[in-house]
Amino acid sequence: MIASAGGFDLAAKQLEIDGLEERAAAPELWGNPQEAQQTMRRLSQLKGEVERWITMDAQLAGLAELLELAEAEGDESIIAEIAGEASVAATAIDALEIAVLLSAPYDDHDAFFSIKAGMGGTDAQDWAEMMLRMYVRWAERNNLTVNVVERSEGDEAGIKSVTLEVRGDYAYGNAKAEAGVHRLIRLSPFNSGNTRQTSFALVEVLPDVDDAPEVTIKPDDIRIDVYRAGGHGGQGVNTTDSAVRITYRPGTADQIVVTCQNERSQIQNKETAMKVLRGRLLERELQRQREERARLKGEHRSAEFGSQMRTYYLHPYTLVKDHRTDHETSDVYGVLDGNLNGFIESYLKLSAGG
Repeated sequence: MIASAGGFDLAAKQLEIDGLEERAAAPELWGNPQEAQQTMRRLSQLKGEVERWITMDAQLAGLAELLELAEAEGDESIIAEIAGEASVAATAIDALEIAVLLSAPYDDHDAFFSIKAGMGGTDAQDWAEMMLRMYVRWAERNNLTVNVVERSEGDEAGIKSVTLEVRGDYAYGNAKAEAGVHRLIRLSPFNSGNTRQTSFALVEVLPDVDDAPEVTIKPDDIRIDVYRAGGHGGQGVNTTDSAVRITYRPGTADQIVVTCQNERSQIQNKETAMKVLRGRLLERELQRQREERARLKGEHRSAEFGSQMRTYYLHPYTLVKDHRTDHETSDVYGVLDGNLNGFIESYLKLSAGG
């Protein structure tokens, strides 16, 4: 049996499962529905991981025994069949290796996903909406659910910004690969000359956390305003002041403004907005830690807006290239339809030093 493989410690996972099962059996847990839900979700994740590794271990052991028997009997047909099964197993092993890379703090959490149009005017706002569709399709392909927390419409087309809530196994661990500036180069559909246009959009990915030791929010540092929500295209969503705007302005840090108008309940919108704020503060701290590790390693990574992490070329040729990992594909339209896993896997391997 696999005890440890590439960072997957089966014994440690089993110990965590035992601890969670003991917690789940405690009657007092169910007095806190939110904690109970988180406990059961984590328990389900861990059991699924362990089961996949045990199943793969048994499959490989069976193939090895069958190969030894086939070689002893000289049966070429069985050897060919084993080769086919081994190829399928290799694909499954690749998927398990990617799962092992999702072991950083908060990787198993849900995520908030923010897209903001940058330089490029109407083209950039259209590009931001294209990216919104891309990430919704990516989520659908990977059994993740998406809810719109906040959306600001563009002046003529597209969107100025949108914040999504992405839920599912390892949503943050996967989605964090998409954080950064995305550049689109194409012939503009928004000018009479149909000239070449470069547009930018910024993606922020935040972990969904109810509590994190790295984050402390003092009540005096926030101001909460309520207002009437507006919907897609400007129509009213509600006739009450249910939308919430939270302004975070501590004495020594930049101001952060978070809005939420997705829910009809002001209380729910406030809870979601506070989650986004906590996630933003936590991501700021995690980024500081990453930059400190990079500094100690002698690395330099610019975080300036405009220092794109990925470029999507629709003209004069079709190509998507990630400038961090050098992963690229000519299937631009497949990528825009949500086929992003190759880019995400390359980023996870790079981050792990692989």
